[in-house]
Amino acid sequence: MRICCGSRISRAIGACSLFYQRWNSSEAGRAASMKATVFGATGFIGARLVQYLRAKGYEVFAPERGSRSWCNQPLGHVFYCIGITADFRRRPLDTVQAHVSVVSDILHHGIFDSFLYLSSTRVYCRASGAHETAVTPVVSADPSDLYNLSKLTGEAACLALGRDHVRVARLSNVYGSDFSSENFLSSIIQDAFRTGRILLRTAPDSEKDYIWIEDVAYALEQIALKGSEQIYNVASGENTRHGAITQVLSSVTGCDVVVQEGAPIQRFPTIDTTRLSRLVSCEFRPLLAHLELLAEEFRSQLGGNIEAALTASKRPAPTR
Repeated sequence: MRICCGSRISRAIGACSLFYQRWNSSEAGRAASMKATVFGATGFIGARLVQYLRAKGYEVFAPERGSRSWCNQPLGHVFYCIGITADFRRRPLDTVQAHVSVVSDILHHGIFDSFLYLSSTRVYCRASGAHETAVTPVVSADPSDLYNLSKLTGEAACLALGRDHVRVARLSNVYGSDFSSENFLSSIIQDAFRTGRILLRTAPDSEKDYIWIEDVAYALEQIALKGSEQIYNVASGENTRHGAITQVLSSVTGCDVVVQEGAPIQRFPTIDTTRLSRLVSCEFRPLLAHLELLAEEFRSQLGGNIEAALTASKRPAPTR
């Protein structure tokens, strides 16, 4: 099977992934007659989704940011990947525009066969459970809740239309070769190599769900084509401890792991993936099965800069 990503991790992992085994000739022929539109195609998820869909034979339209070239033309299956994640606290108005205003405009004026809004399992952070029907409390006075509030508002705009082909996908923490990201996983991989030291600001027993980008692309397509529910959790359904992640990285890189004094334990609820499992009938591989390959991919990107980075870091003695 042909793998679109040129990176070593995509070749190494992709060869054994169920993701590529699911594509047979009949599926390829069916996809060849389909059109898809990906909003947010320059982002990590959107860019990979474009590659995936084109490899499956879709005609993919990826409008540029701010363009209204999507108006007055059939968009096929729409994937709304526009979002602001790491810096939403610094960009509150941009966050609302990305998660609510733009999607409302497309829903109002777009011509599409289906519409899939990418939300987040972060909306469960104050909830007692993580099923799609769970009550999701938010606190408007807490700046940290702006992300959840805006995502939930975007979801509400989609679902209030009452159209069967408009759906929501709540994604957990998506990982892959996205080392420019400011998220937790990418940051600690970079620190392990560049400084030889990982500083944990949350306790090693903290945990959350991670899902591989290739599994995400497959799941999103299946939801768009075959989904019968309004909301789907797209997650591995298995939490991974921060301590288990840093243990692998320490073994691979030789880095020190330091836990900040008084670091709190942050445990996200285990994401319920019952709906998704009924739709795709497969299990997604957990993060720890990929982590060493992820680290090696970053090592190859740094190349000869690794030793210089470690020498310049002047690592302090670890306090465990």
